Amino acid sequence: MFLELLQVGVRYGRARPAVEGVSLGLAAGQIGVLIGPSGCGKTSLLRAVAGLERVAGGRIRIAGEVVADAASGVHVPAEARRIGMVFQDYALFPHLSVADNVAFGLRHLPRAARGRRVEEMLELVGLGHAARRAPHQLSGGQQQRIALARALAPQPRLLLLDEPFSSLDVDLRERLAHDVRGILKHTGTTALFVTHDQLEAFAVGDVIGVMHRGRLEQWDDAYALYHRPATRFVADFIGHGVFAPARIVECEHGHCVMTPLGELHDMAECPLPDAFPGGECDVLLRADDVVHDDASPVKACIERKAFRGSEFLYTLRLASGERVMAHVPSHHDHQVGEWIGIRIEADHVVTFPRSAAGA
Repeated sequence: MFLELLQVGVRYGRARPAVEGVSLGLAAGQIGVLIGPSGCGKTSLLRAVAGLERVAGGRIRIAGEVVADAASGVHVPAEARRIGMVFQDYALFPHLSVADNVAFGLRHLPRAARGRRVEEMLELVGLGHAARRAPHQLSGGQQQRIALARALAPQPRLLLLDEPFSSLDVDLRERLAHDVRGILKHTGTTALFVTHDQLEAFAVGDVIGVMHRGRLEQWDDAYALYHRPATRFVADFIGHGVFAPARIVECEHGHCVMTPLGELHDMAECPLPDAFPGGECDVLLRADDVVHDDASPVKACIERKAFRGSEFLYTLRLASGERVMAHVPSHHDHQVGEWIGIRIEADHVVTFPRSAAGA
């Protein structure tokens, strides 16, 4: 692995650890993303990798070099780690031109080589035409591209990005996320990215880590996080869905899960009935597991609806009182309070121990 974290901890004073026991790895050229709620420790972990915080436990290795080790006291200063950083607020120098901002970390190069590198970086981010302009003359998205070009110009061995798009509007964030991924892949840059936005994480990351209360709950690709969440927190944090009471039982062809919407039979990777007391469990039902079907004998009342353009996100209540969610094409414009037919169509069955609330 190019970037390796082993049982890393970060602590501020006597307070509860900001980061505790985090282990992860990134191969050369991979893009990793850390997501989680505010205060979960993702930025503290990024700062530890950067060398801006000392580790209170564990070890960090970059390209085979130990840059932090709590046991031996090793702490390579941030400026000696050959790491590039991109921040939320761009941190551009307002008194310098776009080209001079990009050239700022290239003072060690001869003038001609420095000029070529600046030109190459500006062309890479699509702003070759803006070299002589001032940062304030550019849009927010263009300024963030300049910050990216400046961070990549010295050819860092690792790039860290801390919520780089959070001050931009939603549409621009999505476009820029795809563009930044393309640029990083083109340059073969290994990067670790922090965001609170799931769609942004999915657009950028090869591998994504979900953090909660200073711990890494799961480090996996987006598909696995959504369809095979390792913990109840990940299941709840990623995507739309609910936990419904269920029971794992013996069926004619093996095992199945009895749910309020009917039986589920795709039991790959699911526990056996004796994994839970009496087979009682909670099953994760994603909004895309629930299909609107007027012919279905199972009916549900629409409690809430959110228009999403091509679809509605319905919150539905079954006659038994359980609630589920469903993505429904927007031309099926039913009213709140209306009863509609639904059926379950789940390719991935994910179960967890029954929660106290559901017991």
